[in-house]
Amino acid sequence: MGYGQNNQNQERQAFSLLELNNRVKGVVLNAFPETCWVRAEMSDVRTNAASGHCYLEFIEKNAITGQLVAKARGSIWAKTFRMLKPYFEMETGQIFASGLKVLVKGSIEFHELYGYSLTVLDIDPAYTLGDMIRKRMEIIRQLKEEGVFTLNKELPLPKRIAVITSLTAAGYEDFLNQLANNKAGYPFYPKLFPALMQGERTEESVIAALDRVYRHADCFDVVVIIRGGGATSDLNSFDSYLLAANCAQFPLPIITGIGHERDDTILDMVAHTRMKTPTAVAEFLIGQMDKAAGEVEELQQDVCSLATEILSRQKNFLQSLGSRLPVLAINRIERNRSLLQRIGMQLPTDAHAFLNQW
Repeated sequence: MGYGQNNQNQERQAFSLLELNNRVKGVVLNAFPETCWVRAEMSDVRTNAASGHCYLEFIEKNAITGQLVAKARGSIWAKTFRMLKPYFEMETGQIFASGLKVLVKGSIEFHELYGYSLTVLDIDPAYTLGDMIRKRMEIIRQLKEEGVFTLNKELPLPKRIAVITSLTAAGYEDFLNQLANNKAGYPFYPKLFPALMQGERTEESVIAALDRVYRHADCFDVVVIIRGGGATSDLNSFDSYLLAANCAQFPLPIITGIGHERDDTILDMVAHTRMKTPTAVAEFLIGQMDKAAGEVEELQQDVCSLATEILSRQKNFLQSLGSRLPVLAINRIERNRSLLQRIGMQLPTDAHAFLNQW
């Protein structure tokens, strides 16, 4: 064995594992003597049924790859967890569970046996809410870039109307007036596709009008076939196989109002909805808009009621927390006073022992 290797062995310093961990503990304590706020994602959240303590892991992932880049063991003692969990859930509307990004206040600890951990003392729900909003905005941005954000909104209510009738039919004017003068002021957009509504050419004329509507079907929500009165014998044109077959298979709903009250034609039977007159058709369409408006109003009321309920719960929680705060503060002051008294009593002894070492 050479001289250099002997010298290296003499200078080598070895630690026991306990000594090493004690040194690491001292470094951690010196670096983080007080609590600090930490941003992380919660993982593996679980509650001990017997003790009420919450145990979890805090993790951080690479924002681009999603790869795990950091992890720490965490714990929330039962007394703290009983207050933090309902507070967090009330403020965020989210269950306290894995997958949420949180901002927590805690003490950093390193135990010789159990290693590094974070003990949670407080939590800021506003950070989690902000992260949720950021996620929402990111999803919205992505949907807009893909061109699908407004796709479902474009599904129409019955206000774009293809009207098949004669330009000179009295019922046509009644239909337009009824739509235009609706009390709620709903906008309707009728488009006339002229057709003969009486005589031998009625069948082929109405089918031709349907073909024209079909070529622009995406521009309309509904088709109405209306006729203002006329002789009963003129209704025979609507008892047509070809006309009924076209209407039955048409991709838009068809509403009929061809001016008779007693007998249904075959066209009426295959149509989506049969009304007696053109005016009744207009009232039906207005009623559909009323129904949709009522559903929107109900949703609005539900949102208002839910918001009021949430605010009420938060108010009650804050009042309850406020009533307990003085007691918590007094207890903390008393514990600190007792600790200071013990330190004060022990100080002369410690000082004497320290001086005797010299």
